[in-house]
Amino acid sequence: MLKEKVAIVTGGAQGIGQAIGFLLAKNGADIVIADINGDQAQQTAREIESSGRRSLAIQADISKFSEAEKVGKAVMDAFGRIDILVNNAGITRDNFFLKMKEEEWDSVISVNLKSVFNCSKAVIRYMSKQRSGRIINIASVVGQTGNIGQANYSASKAGIIGFTKTMAREFGSRGITVNAVAPGFIDTVMTRSLPEKAKEGFLKNIPLGRLGTPEEIAEAVLFLATDASRYITGQEINVNGGLYM
Repeated sequence: MLKEKVAIVTGGAQGIGQAIGFLLAKNGADIVIADINGDQAQQTAREIESSGRRSLAIQADISKFSEAEKVGKAVMDAFGRIDILVNNAGITRDNFFLKMKEEEWDSVISVNLKSVFNCSKAVIRYMSKQRSGRIINIASVVGQTGNIGQANYSASKAGIIGFTKTMAREFGSRGITVNAVAPGFIDTVMTRSLPEKAKEGFLKNIPLGRLGTPEEIAEAVLFLATDASRYITGQEINVNGGLYM
């Protein structure tokens, strides 16, 4: 399905990003794991290689454009092409707005939103030259609904949705599709750290009555990475169990 395709997954060392890397590799792609945690990135890359695909781990702080550009150049040197970019890297620094520190705002916007600009900028000229490419941005349900204590995170994810639509308009004529996947509450290390009472509260609002899995997000990304989605661009696909409709 993705044979001879090369995919970059940011924040791909664990969680949703790791699940995306594994599934794209299972479907034939060679995978580049770009993550600030070099050791975990190397481990994930080794697991992908053990499945028979090529994989490269790059330690990078992609909130800085110079680091994102380094990733793009390294991938071109190693593989000679970039077909898929999954902008998945993200952090939370939750706090009520009146207590939110400037650093908590700035760090979330830098990692979650600026990195999407940085990495897209770093690969877009290669995709344009190929006249083909898939950029898939991981947004969030809270970018659509807002969430108490997450002004920074909600703003970063809403920004990703707007960025996705603009990029889709600018680069459609070059054969590049740009879409977003908006997960709801997913069973990851991040959500497992929430208090049980909080989990019970949001589960009541999910019609399917459970958390999603990283693999279910990866399935949506896989669809957007393949030719099955070739006439879809500028969209956000909600994978949230019905939490937001």
